[in-house]
Amino acid sequence: MNNTLANRLQPKHFTLIKAIGELGQLSLAAGQVSMTQPAASRMLAEIERIVGAAVFLRTPKGMEATEVGAALVRRSEILLQEMREAMREVDAIKRGASGTVSVGAVTGGALGYIVPAISTLKAEARTADIYVDVAPSGTLISNLVSGQFDFVLGRIPVGVDARQFHIRHARTEEVDLIVHQSHPLANSTDLGMTDLLHFPWVMQGPGAPVRQAVENAFIDAGTTLPVDVVNTTSLLVMIAMIAASNAITPLSREVSDLLCRQTTGAGLCCLKIRRPIIVLPYHMISMKNRHMSTLAARLQDLVLQEFTTR
Repeated sequence: MNNTLANRLQPKHFTLIKAIGELGQLSLAAGQVSMTQPAASRMLAEIERIVGAAVFLRTPKGMEATEVGAALVRRSEILLQEMREAMREVDAIKRGASGTVSVGAVTGGALGYIVPAISTLKAEARTADIYVDVAPSGTLISNLVSGQFDFVLGRIPVGVDARQFHIRHARTEEVDLIVHQSHPLANSTDLGMTDLLHFPWVMQGPGAPVRQAVENAFIDAGTTLPVDVVNTTSLLVMIAMIAASNAITPLSREVSDLLCRQTTGAGLCCLKIRRPIIVLPYHMISMKNRHMSTLAARLQDLVLQEFTTR
């Protein structure tokens, strides 16, 4: 049977083959597939012309599959099951219950809004493939423009034309200063920035929003900036260094909650400072004139719901 002939076999043919193979009677198979017996007989003859061989033999006991027929019966079960699975998958994608979505976020946005939204989405779409990247805003926006993300929670970097984006719902980040529980200031209250100046610091490099917010807090307090600083974007490095020294690290409130309140075994705590440290707002950002899949749009809606409930 060459490919040209094989391509002429249609799903309706396999449906009839499967029914005859299961029931062993043409009349019963015809009823199962909602056909008259003469119509089913004509379709079986058509199948045998396409295949070029007998598919079923009529015997006193009913329809008995030939060797060719047995192969087609076996394959029909697999093929029809795959077709049903394909249609379920297509339907799920159309409903936003399956597919792939890729998002990026600054750390606070990822923990505060993306993670809860994903939990809700996964309850609706268990088989959805979801990719989340946490990175600085410059990287996020670059990857959004290149098509790697469906949307991001971040900030528009200086020099990037904001007119190419949909920008919605500003959210501010509050910064906590994290230390090990053995730190000399761990139990102190009403701390000013001058009280923190001479301790070592572990934080993101100059220009990072959290770093700028901390430096602005020192400037507003009328003091100089810390000089003993280790620069890193790695949360693991930050945690390791404050666990092994008297260093202070600034982290978004969402990360602080995770490390100091939800994971009490980490041995970390927040310093009780006099004035809050606030980072410039971030936004939900997507590209104009770019189609978003149903799944991505659903995740975006869930993130927006998280915005409005907090």
